[in-house]
Amino acid sequence: MYKEKKFLCVIPARKGSKRIKWKNIVPLAGKPLLEYTIECAKKSIYVDRVIVSTDSYFIKKLAQQNGVDVPFLRPRNLATDEAKTIDVLLHTIEYCENIENQKYDYIVLLQNTSPLRKTWQVDEAIEKIVNNDFESLVSISALKVRPELMRKFYDDKNIIPIFNEKETGNLLYRVNGAIYINKINKNLNKNTILANNNLAYIMDKKTSVDIDTIEDIEIAEYYLETKKG
Repeated sequence: MYKEKKFLCVIPARKGSKRIKWKNIVPLAGKPLLEYTIECAKKSIYVDRVIVSTDSYFIKKLAQQNGVDVPFLRPRNLATDEAKTIDVLLHTIEYCENIENQKYDYIVLLQNTSPLRKTWQVDEAIEKIVNNDFESLVSISALKVRPELMRKFYDDKNIIPIFNEKETGNLLYRVNGAIYINKINKNLNKNTILANNNLAYIMDKKTSVDIDTIEDIEIAEYYLETKKG
């Protein structure tokens, strides 16, 4: 709880994945990927409850062994490649409110693909959204690319600039997928696009590593080993 506001953290972890088989529990530096986000969420001084939303009995058991709630198995229609994350969040909120009679003021989405995200960053993001009284927040990180050098490629021949320096300044940012926070109200609905959350929380390159390929795992392991050293 922060300033009398209750926070529900949801960690989606379905068994299927597009590029890496069982990505949510793939080993990273000797332990399942899921455990990094669970540890991050559990250490928050503001998060009131952590729920893992999964369609897998194995992942459910692993999450429970790590001390977080898995009060239901996610319905099949919410565990496909086409399922939207917002629908997973709404399902969790509806379960808490309608089945358990538990209500929260904000929902915090932490995805397993950001294992190097820090607890203090989650807590800073929570403080920021409450103190600024915004509806939603999303974490971003700087693109280490000069935007005026970015191009679109057409017909195997022609390339054209996407931006010019006057339009972009010296820096662009990307949604890094690490932290999303939304007020739980009528504005949070099936039409909500989480990437369009409007308050920014800036993260550095290292903590913004996003696991999508085997190469990303190698990068994350390099950072983890560097930290140990």
